[in-house]
Amino acid sequence: MKLSERPMEITDRAFRFDSFTDGSVVSGKKCGRLPAMGWNSWNAFGSGNTEVLTKAMAEKIVELGLDKLGYKYIVLDDGCYKSERVNGLLANEEEKFPSGFRALADHLHSMGLKFGMYNDIGTNLCAGAAVGTCGHEREDAQTYIDWDIDFIKVDNCYYLWDNATFSNAENAKYTYAPAIKSIHVTGCGVDRTYEAEADGILFGNGVVITEEDGVEIVKGIGTFDGTGPDHSPVGDLSGELRFLITADEEGDAELIVEYATGRESETGSWLQIAVGEGETVEYFYDDLLPESESKTAFIKSSSIKIRLNKGENILRLMNHRRQENTLCSYAELVKGFEEAFKNGSSRKDIILSICEWGKTQPQNWGYKVGDSWRILNDITFQVGADGDPGKANWSGDYTTGVTNQYNKAVIMDEFAGLTKGWNDPDMMMIGMDGLDETMCKSHMTMWCMMNSPLMLGLDLRRVEKGDWIHNIISNKELIDLNQDALGIQSKRIYSSLEKENPDKVYLRDNKRVDVLAKPLSDGSIALAFINLDTADTHEKICVDNNLIIKYLRDKISDPNVFEKASSYSVKDLWNGNTFLNEEGKFEVSGIKACDTIVWRIYPQ
Repeated sequence: MKLSERPMEITDRAFRFDSFTDGSVVSGKKCGRLPAMGWNSWNAFGSGNTEVLTKAMAEKIVELGLDKLGYKYIVLDDGCYKSERVNGLLANEEEKFPSGFRALADHLHSMGLKFGMYNDIGTNLCAGAAVGTCGHEREDAQTYIDWDIDFIKVDNCYYLWDNATFSNAENAKYTYAPAIKSIHVTGCGVDRTYEAEADGILFGNGVVITEEDGVEIVKGIGTFDGTGPDHSPVGDLSGELRFLITADEEGDAELIVEYATGRESETGSWLQIAVGEGETVEYFYDDLLPESESKTAFIKSSSIKIRLNKGENILRLMNHRRQENTLCSYAELVKGFEEAFKNGSSRKDIILSICEWGKTQPQNWGYKVGDSWRILNDITFQVGADGDPGKANWSGDYTTGVTNQYNKAVIMDEFAGLTKGWNDPDMMMIGMDGLDETMCKSHMTMWCMMNSPLMLGLDLRRVEKGDWIHNIISNKELIDLNQDALGIQSKRIYSSLEKENPDKVYLRDNKRVDVLAKPLSDGSIALAFINLDTADTHEKICVDNNLIIKYLRDKISDPNVFEKASSYSVKDLWNGNTFLNEEGKFEVSGIKACDTIVWRIYPQ
């Protein structure tokens, strides 16, 4: 199948940047699901997973009683398909999966488990197989339904419209607008040149005024790359160049843009031109501009027709295609499932796990199509193999570490919920080399408090009932926090490094203690004290019911009951101890390195 040379035309306003906050979802997206729980093959085996290993992991899930706790999804990651399509369709790698995927699905279903698979919105999978869904969404959706899947994780390698992993770096031309020197507007009583530096308004973040060969220009019109940990997930994550145009009358006008193109971060070739905001926005150009000789050789565009209202108009030069294109690509697969159901396939729930590593800030748009969305690149790049458990880190320089993922996800609570979906800081690394029992206990606490999907990533043959790994991953009272029917991600209400806005400020220094509070459906509150430091802390940390109410009042079913309680029954969810608190002040005096104290607090 011949692929397009450019991303699709967007005709549905639901896929536009201005609609990201409207709450609407793509047809077929089901709301109300709690975070998925199960096992994924990647961290344990990389591309070396097999049918035999998958069945062994399923048997261990049942043997360890994990299925009864909610660990239901057994997910095949990369490395399971033939390297190319067969007659245009996906096919199993016969040496690794000789029985085929439908037979494996039937086997897992017979055990009371659910079956998950993997693909990519690009042309190839991350391990290289040329079987990505790009251009094949309809037939792939039908294939997955024929294989009776319950879950699909969809990656973002070799993506044509962005410089995603293993994609052409020059694809940045699609994700940033050209550098802008000036515009000229003619019509509706206007005949004026507007200089980008002097007359333009820099809106959002990322867009900058700079000097190229002695000329003041504006560049950086686009969306931050969220793959790495550099940028906070909270706030404006993209930038526009805007002009206020005052027209004497309503009507058509002509716009000429003076620009220079590039194929790199901050300077691209794709420009969107619109007038207005939100529901009133009207697009007049959304395409590549002809390329200039260089990123400093400024040329003028052909005349672009726009429409102005009488009075003041907001003219927007922008490029939100990094987000819009990715949303459209994931939506194509969702539409494929919906089309198959309409054409007679038996309807079933299929969870979509968006795995574009936070690159296009999916916390803004992921809820429209997905049940969860990865927030960063991988939590480990040292995956295991049969007999090798792989390597995990508590913290690292990039995204590879428990705390690296936690530090971003912990302030993303407002993006998650039953009507949206879940922030995904990647598969858990409990049981991999590099993390001790204390670190794993805190790892489990973080993911449960943050309503993250609980996808185990270890070789389960390393686990025996009653050992410390099993005790952590089978802690029902922690799992109950993650799976609570209220479906609210915890909020950070205190941090020793940020006293004013602990719920919003992005912290990457781990020499601190955080306190998370999570409202639960029975009126209780889960409170977690987490020492992220690799040294013990002897600091006394105290939060009271007033602070909890300050941050959670609009999320607690009856805040007055909690606030005015005469006392509180407190249960430690790791050691099982209970005690009575009559003051409404919840205090710990020091926490061991990388350790966690978790209480469930019941108002009396």
